[in-house]
Amino acid sequence: MSTDDVAALVAEIEGAERELVLRRFTHDDAWRLGCLLVELATERALPVTIDVRKAGQQVFHAAREGTTADNDSWVERKVRVVERFGASSYLVGLRARAKGHDFNALHQLPLQEYAAHGGAVPVRVDGVGAVGVVTVSGLAQGDDHALVVEALRTFAATLA
Repeated sequence: MSTDDVAALVAEIEGAERELVLRRFTHDDAWRLGCLLVELATERALPVTIDVRKAGQQVFHAAREGTTADNDSWVERKVRVVERFGASSYLVGLRARAKGHDFNALHQLPLQEYAAHGGAVPVRVDGVGAVGVVTVSGLAQGDDHALVVEALRTFAATLA
């Protein structure tokens, strides 16, 4: 992927993150969002682990057939990136790449604890800010990210 391609993708993801703001996000909403992701993954036979957190609490977690405990580790590492940097794990990694840097080296963070790879997206509430994180692990990083964004858009429409 060229530098121009990375810059365009960064701009696209930044726009999506500005757009993906929910009216509310309760524990019940977190559960419903997780169930929506499981439905999408089941319909498409995707081997993914799904995790939804609110205020640091894991409210929903599901691992589909074809995943392993390693996916749980990826979830934890991606979530840490979102919680530390306030943006999706994919966006944070792409921003570093756009500057010609390795994310972990740039921020002096251990790879075993932080993974700036696609799949973890902050959950933002209008007038409040980030209140949680929704994460998918098991696909290529762009596909993990796209699945979360699709689910958030679908879910947001149900709250309108």
